Amino acid sequence: MSETEAAKGMPAPPSTGGHDSVLAKKAEEARGSNKIDEVLAATGAMGQAISTEVQKVIIGKSHVIDNVMVDILSNGNLLFEDFPGLAKTLMTNTFADALGCDFKRVQFTPDLLPADITGTNIYDAKKGEFTFKPGPIFCNLLLSDEINRAPPKTQAALLEAMQEKQVTIGVVTHKLPSPFLTMATQNPVEQEGTYPLPEAQLDRFMMKMMVGYPDRADENEILQRRINRKTDEVEVNSITDPSIVVKMQKSCEEVYVDRSVREYMVDIVARTREDPRVLVGSSPRGSQALLKTSRAVAAMRGRDFVTPDDVKSIAELAVAHRIILKPEHQIKGLESGEIIRDILHGKNAANVPTV
Repeated sequence: MSETEAAKGMPAPPSTGGHDSVLAKKAEEARGSNKIDEVLAATGAMGQAISTEVQKVIIGKSHVIDNVMVDILSNGNLLFEDFPGLAKTLMTNTFADALGCDFKRVQFTPDLLPADITGTNIYDAKKGEFTFKPGPIFCNLLLSDEINRAPPKTQAALLEAMQEKQVTIGVVTHKLPSPFLTMATQNPVEQEGTYPLPEAQLDRFMMKMMVGYPDRADENEILQRRINRKTDEVEVNSITDPSIVVKMQKSCEEVYVDRSVREYMVDIVARTREDPRVLVGSSPRGSQALLKTSRAVAAMRGRDFVTPDDVKSIAELAVAHRIILKPEHQIKGLESGEIIRDILHGKNAANVPTV
């Protein structure tokens, strides 16, 4: 039996409604009340309202929009890898408007310097001292457009900001506004003049996803709406503000995660290190990402507890980009997402928990 065949098998049984009711009961016991936390309940409704507002601009991509909202609630960084013209930049800008957050865009180019992003100390002749001039990274939502076009030194300037939510200039550390997250884009087609993102930086993205082409009906709707508007501009209402977004993110920490579900997350990530097709499996940062995103998925679905289906729905986006395949399998065209799908559904899959 080949390595690929060994990793595949019969699909794992899905969780049942009865299973969910047991988890709901445990969540109720954990919080000591039969009522869901008011802030947490409002988070799901607010998240859906923001997604609906964004869908006024982005047509036919409700699942992508919901996943971006999950990333925002998880307080994580997001990497879009897709072809040009698929509204990656527009989606980021629209989310910033709907969230009521400060938005900045940086076009990454080969001559971009770290100081162009983080800022620098400038000598003030009147005061006789250096003063700090903040760069565009001092915002709530930073769009790092075509991030793989900048040299590694410039890419590395984002590492501290992405993980620690701060930047250090000289010996002084400057805190970034809350919330802060990066949405980066890269084009998988144009490889000339690009610098592949190092594994350390890829690992700091909470999720990696593709937008995909619209189908014919959606593309026709895009044109019809443009005709009706008579302008390229689209009005987007601000649903929240930065302080509310922070409260929404913190409320997700109250989502109950049962021990069996937690062990399921660990099992998924651990099996990426055991798969014979994988050279380097996911780091523990992958299981952390799976925990945060699964909680956000549950909150978006109006629940205060995580189910195995929540975990399965987000696992590929949260873990796949952290895996490095063996060269012989890369040559065959195997993608890391297939590894996660095999783990979730194959004979050697992580066991779906029973309560």
